Amino acid sequence: MTNQHPAPEPAAAAGVPTGSPGTGVTPDARLPGPRQPRPTQRTTLRSDLRASWPDGLVALLVTAAVFVLLYIRIRNKTSSTVSVMPFMADAGGFWMYFLSQAFGWSALLWAWGTVILGLLLSGQRPGRLPLSGPRLERLHRTTSLNTIALIAAHALLFGAELFRHSTDAWNSALATAFIETFVPGGYTSGTGQVAIPIGQAALYLAIPLGLLFYVRHRIGPKTWRVLHRFVIVVYVLSVWHTLLYGTNVWYDGWFRTGVWLIQLPIGALLLVRLLRPARRSEKLPLTPGATTSRTRWALRLGGRLTVVGVMVALVVVVVSGSDGGRTVPPDDTSSTHNHD
Repeated sequence: MTNQHPAPEPAAAAGVPTGSPGTGVTPDARLPGPRQPRPTQRTTLRSDLRASWPDGLVALLVTAAVFVLLYIRIRNKTSSTVSVMPFMADAGGFWMYFLSQAFGWSALLWAWGTVILGLLLSGQRPGRLPLSGPRLERLHRTTSLNTIALIAAHALLFGAELFRHSTDAWNSALATAFIETFVPGGYTSGTGQVAIPIGQAALYLAIPLGLLFYVRHRIGPKTWRVLHRFVIVVYVLSVWHTLLYGTNVWYDGWFRTGVWLIQLPIGALLLVRLLRPARRSEKLPLTPGATTSRTRWALRLGGRLTVVGVMVALVVVVVSGSDGGRTVPPDDTSSTHNHD
């Protein structure tokens, strides 16, 4: 989830020492001369982890706020989660599940921001941005790392909830919770048979794609750029998982429509990124020429037309309100959406 054009933050220029008697500085060294820049340091995972704590703290505060909101809505029976799973009206008994939901929502929000930053940084940058390019790039990297952490926390808490409510022996319960949470196909109940593997795919793709930035000098920048483009797949899988399995957006309503609505900025920025690429080699000529094969030209044109089609679909969904939600709660919710 790191940006397409990584660049280390420029170091401040070093001043020329003036020297003083007894310092050992020769007269020639005290003569005025050009200011020499300090050598730049390569960005490392350790340095970004140290820099990620302010962003991570904000993410935890947002998660806490979402948890409180979910908890209150469950307790007041105003959440659609109670309609889907009436037994979860006991807010205190299932607090860990609601905390898992809160981490899931903050993870989706941080993934959204990471993709937005990546698209801003990888294309032709706008003339006016609130932060400088290097600071935006660092923010992009730290939000990427925190997104991975939030997704992992979401999954771990989901597994912990399964373990906590299991009546099997602890070792059997632990094995079952691990399989249902982290092994594709291990969860065999209701909508989770599809939604859980989608979420697992998002997690298992996010980790390597987010960390490959720190070894790009070994795999080569071209290979890294090609692999990094699949980050958008991680985001799509995350949204898909949310719309399929998020009991908060199970039925039609403004909240579910809002999830679709926030995809419009990403679609627009992605289209701009494709139509106005920063690299000349990525531009789409009117017809295939000597430097662009017909196959590559057709793939690039197809990619641009696909994004246009997605944008049209998003607008239709938002305007019409037909966003795939349920309009009437089923009589037997246990057969359609059972989290146990």
